Amino acid sequence: MSRLTACFSALQREGRAAFIPFITAGDPDPALSLGILNGLPGAGADIIELGMPFTDPSADGPAIDRAGQRALKAGACLKGTLDMVRAFRTGDSHTPIVLMGYFNPIFAYGIDAFVVDAAEAGVDGLIIVDLPPEEDAELRVPAARAGLATVRLATPTSDDDRLTTILDGASGFVYYVAVAGVTGQKSAAADDIAAALGRIRRRTDLPVAVGFGIRTPQQAADIARHADAAVVGSAIVSVIEDALDADGNAPDGLGDKVLAFVRTLADGVRTAR
Repeated sequence: MSRLTACFSALQREGRAAFIPFITAGDPDPALSLGILNGLPGAGADIIELGMPFTDPSADGPAIDRAGQRALKAGACLKGTLDMVRAFRTGDSHTPIVLMGYFNPIFAYGIDAFVVDAAEAGVDGLIIVDLPPEEDAELRVPAARAGLATVRLATPTSDDDRLTTILDGASGFVYYVAVAGVTGQKSAAADDIAAALGRIRRRTDLPVAVGFGIRTPQQAADIARHADAAVVGSAIVSVIEDALDADGNAPDGLGDKVLAFVRTLADGVRTAR
């Protein structure tokens, strides 16, 4: 049983949703980013989304875009992201990690080499935002051979025919993008999300995570009452950004501040039902 399947199965028995925080690998610098990553499970993360920094993140709002630029400026790269996962796995063998990002860095790395290295590092799944279902076989098939899930994205504009295409070949879980737009810009009504989740669940047994637009513990709790997982990204990386000085330097204790905020979000998810 994969780490993702084991995690969702355990949480289903507990009767609660998963909390999935997102951070960008290498933001604001490699050492602090690794420290935050290592602290996420203790702060309540059930699954971790780790962003692969990219120069042109078309689906990300300003906060995550700037996080990626900070990481790249500090020397982040795809190999470094995998090294972060390897370092994390020396102390945590059970928390699933899903890499989220764009296809270009993977293509440049080499698809076959990437899936092998990612699996060896301890990655569990991939969310590749700009690779539609019709075009993802070149990554999805070798990823599956390496034991990596391919998490597909559904949106408010995905009609029934499109959902069929999205779900055919999806694995790990389905990521429902709750708003028509980029990350961190607006939030969707809980009733609209509940209706969308019902439509997706009638077509798949995969867990459904909801992200984009969740910024507070209350919003996370509202999502967790309906979804199998709540994903928070922009709000977390904004805590990092807001604490940096004019030169981009991190103050002492920033990692603890980020993890304290993550803990409030996790508490919202855990007490939602």
